This record gives sequence, C-alpha cells and structure tokens, in this order.
Amino acid sequence: MDRSKRSATWRRRALYGAAMLLYGCAVGPDFKRPESPKTTGYTRSSVALPSAGPADVQQNFVPAGEVAAQWWEQFRSQPLNEVVTLAIAGSPTLDAARASLAQAQEVVAEARGGFYPSVDVTAGAARGRISTSGVPGSRQVTANVLSIEPTVSYAPDVFGGTRRLVEQQSALSELQRYELAAAYLSLTGNAVTQAINIASAREQIKAVQEIVAVDDQNLELVGVEVEVGKAAQADLLSARSVLASDRALLPPIRQQLSVSRHALSVLVGRSPASWTPPDFDLDTLSLPTDLPVTVPSALARERPDILAVEAQLHAATAAIGVATAQLYPNVTLSASWTQASGNLGTLFDGSAGLYSVAADLTAPIFHGGTLEAQRRAAVDAMTVQLAAYRQTVLLAFGQVADTLRALQHDAETLAALQNALETAQASLQLTQESYAEGQASFLQVLVAQRLYQQARLAYAKAKGQRYLDTVQLFVAMGGGWRSSNDPALKPE
Repeated sequence: MDRSKRSATWRRRALYGAAMLLYGCAVGPDFKRPESPKTTGYTRSSVALPSAGPADVQQNFVPAGEVAAQWWEQFRSQPLNEVVTLAIAGSPTLDAARASLAQAQEVVAEARGGFYPSVDVTAGAARGRISTSGVPGSRQVTANVLSIEPTVSYAPDVFGGTRRLVEQQSALSELQRYELAAAYLSLTGNAVTQAINIASAREQIKAVQEIVAVDDQNLELVGVEVEVGKAAQADLLSARSVLASDRALLPPIRQQLSVSRHALSVLVGRSPASWTPPDFDLDTLSLPTDLPVTVPSALARERPDILAVEAQLHAATAAIGVATAQLYPNVTLSASWTQASGNLGTLFDGSAGLYSVAADLTAPIFHGGTLEAQRRAAVDAMTVQLAAYRQTVLLAFGQVADTLRALQHDAETLAALQNALETAQASLQLTQESYAEGQASFLQVLVAQRLYQQARLAYAKAKGQRYLDTVQLFVAMGGGWRSSNDPALKPE
C-alpha cells in the first residue's frame, strides 16, 4: 500500500473512531439471525398414514403439533418412564455437558469484567541504611520504610472490542446450552430406543419359539407317519433338520437382546454387572396414535443441533468485531497514589504521598499485515459457519422426511405382513392336515412351514420397527427439550 492510500485509510479510521466515541457503537457486523426456511413441507408430496391392519394401532400426523417434554410417557409404560428418569439422573454425558455450560458462563462473566475499572494495591516493607544529608549532623542511619500504592486502571471500550468479545462469549455459552439440549435429546431418545430394541428382540424370540413349536409338531407328525409306514425315513430327517435350523435362529437374536440390555445399562450410568433393565414387551407398550409434525420454520427454531450451529455463527460474527477493534487505537487511563513512611502510625496521614494520573494511547502502525489477516480470517470463519448452518438445516429436514416416509411404509408393511401371516398360518395348518390324511407330500409341508416362518419373523421385526420409527420422529421434531424440568436448559 503506498503512502497516500495508507494515509487515506488512517483518516477513515480516525473519522470512524470519532464516531464511535460520540455514539458508542461497536465495530464489526451486527449478527442477524438466519431467515426461517420458506418451505412449508418436508417431502415433495404429502405423507399420510394408511391403516396398518385391524390388529395394529392407527397412527395420525398432527400438523403444527408440539412435542411434549416427556414424550416417552405416551408409550404408557411405567417401567419405561422410570428408566428414562434414571438415565437423566445418572448420565455422565449430561454431567459433562452441564459442567461445560457452567464453564462457558464463567468465561462470559470474565469477559464482562472488561467493562469495569481494575483496582490493585501494592504494599511493601523494607529496612536499610539511609542518608540524612542536608540535615545538621547528617549521617547514615538504619530505618524501616513502609509503603502502600493503590492503583486504578481503566480501558474505555471506545471501539466496542470488549462488547464484541462479551457477545462472542455469550454466543459460545448459548452453544453449550444447545449442546446440553442435544445431549439430553440424544440420551432420552437412545434410552427409549434401547428399551424398544429389547421389546422387539423379545418379540422376535417369541416368534422363533412359536416356529420351533410348529417344527416340533411336524416332527411328531412325521414320526407317527414313519411308524405306520406312510412316510419315509428321509422325511423324518428333513423334519429334524428344519427343527435344528430354526433353533439356530435364537442365539443371534438373544445376542441382540444382550447388546440392547448392556447399552441401556450404560445409558443410565450403571455397569451391566450391577443393573439389569426391565423385560420390556411390545404388548405392554402403547404405540402413540397422535404424532406431532412441526412446520419447517418452527423446527429450525426448535432443534438443538440447528440452534447450536446458529450460536456458532453468532460467535463467528462477533469475532469479526473483536478482530476489527484490534485495528484501532487502545486507550488506557490509570491513576495511582504512593504513600511511604517509616512507621505504620504515619503511613496513612498523607504527609508523604505522591500521586500520578496517566493516559496511554496504543495505536497499531505496522504489524506486517497480521491484524488485517486476522480480520479476513474471521470473515472467512463466519462464511464457514453460515454454510454449516445451511447444511445442518438441510440434514435435519432430510431426517424428518425419511422418518415420515418410514412411518408411512411401516403401516403399509404391517398391513401386508399381517395378511401374509394369516394366509401362511392357515395354509400350514391345512397342509399338515392333508399330509396326515395322505393327500399332501412332506415337501409341501416344508414349503408351507417355511412361508409361515418368514411371515412370522417379518411381522415381528416390522412391528418393532414401527415403534422405533415413532421414537425417531419425536427426536427429529426436537424432543420438547425446552419444556423439560432441567434448570440448565432454561434460557437466562
């Protein structure tokens, strides 16, 4: 930059600085909250929940509905409510998030201290030889010297650097609040999810046990037929093979059950060896019928992950002001009073006091482009956070869209599987009767049996998945964290 341009830059800064002194404004851009999304829906076409069949609950979407703070209570299970309460009280993750929030709030208090003068006092005591020259009979004497020096210093926030720093730290404190809300939402959602995983695994185990019971009936039926000479030994071996294969389905599902139990123990802050979750069953969990669907514009003001990125954007915007203030002069006012005496009795009588008042001005002249680069980097950081905000909103809307479609497909799948199960069960019973009467082959029995097995297991899995997708919708809608009883989640 040539001399004329540099001179013009300093003139502009001087004029701007004078305006700051007159009006008390802060340098840097003011934060503007991103506009609410204009879209009115989450999917290109509307989503409706069809009937899941006469054996399952009919669910309905409630447009613009609000999520209750304790949304898991809609499953109407006291053991589930107690488990979630234990998780909230015993989670190390929530404890860490609360501590991080408290730490961030103290940093804000620290930054606000820059608005006030600082007062310090220095006291000293010394003993040494001093000269009494200028006094008749001057000589060297040994004496005590006591001194005290209070000092007051104050840096006026002329260009708003301190205000922008407080704004930045306040935004970061809000970020920690939203991180706590996200941890709370994740914890409650995962706790309910693992409880339903337990119930789903138990439902699948029940289905396999029913299949094994059918296999036992087939084996007994074939055994009778072999004894009377109506069936070959090969049919008996086939029946035994099917029974063994179906029994082999149980260990993997039991492993899933163990994993879910252990995960739930960890979520409540206990080790799997010291605490065992209740044995949840899908039959004892009521599937919520009314599912709230928040409009997109409201969701962007409700989900903690979106609000956390918004707080980061706010902090990055304020950081531009902090970096800009470094380009302008810094003024420091100070005053001190020094009092010295040979004894404590006369230390405060004012006879030997000296005072000083000073004003210091520090103006950046040349820093090799460092300060300008810091400001440009702060602008780039804000651009990064703005893009991150947009991406987070898109991901949130995509998650909601996926969940809405999943619930629609869950209902359709259950209706089809219920019909398939009833048909397969009737076909198996008819084929077994025909085989006993010699009108059907054992191969036909095996085919009917396999169809029944597939339909029974698929129905059990689909039933559990519908519960899981219902939980996912409550979480995707923000989980009602603003209405929780946790005081740390309440706005200041």
